[in-house]
This record gives sequence, C-alpha cells and structure tokens, in this order.
Amino acid sequence: MSTDPIADLLTRIRNANTAGKEKVEIPSSKMKTAIVELMKREGYIRNYRVVEENGKPVIRVYLKYGPKGERIITKLHRVSRPSVRRYAGKDKLPRVIGGLGVSIISTPRGLMTDREARKQGIGGEIVCNIW
Repeated sequence: MSTDPIADLLTRIRNANTAGKEKVEIPSSKMKTAIVELMKREGYIRNYRVVEENGKPVIRVYLKYGPKGERIITKLHRVSRPSVRRYAGKDKLPRVIGGLGVSIISTPRGLMTDREARKQGIGGEIVCNIW
C-alpha cells in the first residue's frame, strides 16, 4: 500500500520509460485513469487499457518513443504531495518550460491540463508536471 498513489503512478511510468519498456502496469483508480487519459490526449503515451488481473483492476500503459527510440517523456515531476498541497489560482497557473510541457491541475470540474484550466478561467491543485 502506497501513501501517495499518484507518486507511485509517476514513478512506475518514469522507471519503465527510462528502461525502454513497451508497457507498464499500475493498480487502477479513477484519479490515476484520469491522469493517464490526459497523458494520452497530450501525446505522451501511445495508449492505455484498464484490465482485470487477479480480480483487481489494473491500468496497462503503453509507452511512446520517437522514431530512433528516444523518450517522449523527458521528466515527470510530482508537485502537490499529501503532506504539502500546492494550489494556484486562475491567474497563477504555471507554464511548464514556457508552454512546451504540461501541468495537470485538479479543479472542481475534474482533472485538466494547465492550458484547459486557463481557457476555462479556473484554478486548482497542481498535481504534476510532464515534459
């Protein structure tokens, strides 16, 4: 049992990506599935599936690499932790590497990228940064 399941998700993806693995399996939850969906929509992973393994739901994430095998995900950084939450208002939402990366924000309207939150004019908890 992990005290920070989001950090566990990011660490598993980071480690599999560094090792050049094709896929990685992560215990499933609604929050993790939403984060993985955003990563797919932003083009950081190829695909994902929620499958049942030993009677428990698991997210199977298929990682994405460039034409010469270069990593698409350079860095995954957990910003808000269970012990130290980080919030940003609509005017203070971070830009990751000048807009080249993505910040995932937990808002009252659900998880979304920093660009979507800025467009809708809402702030929230900064979950993680990806670039």
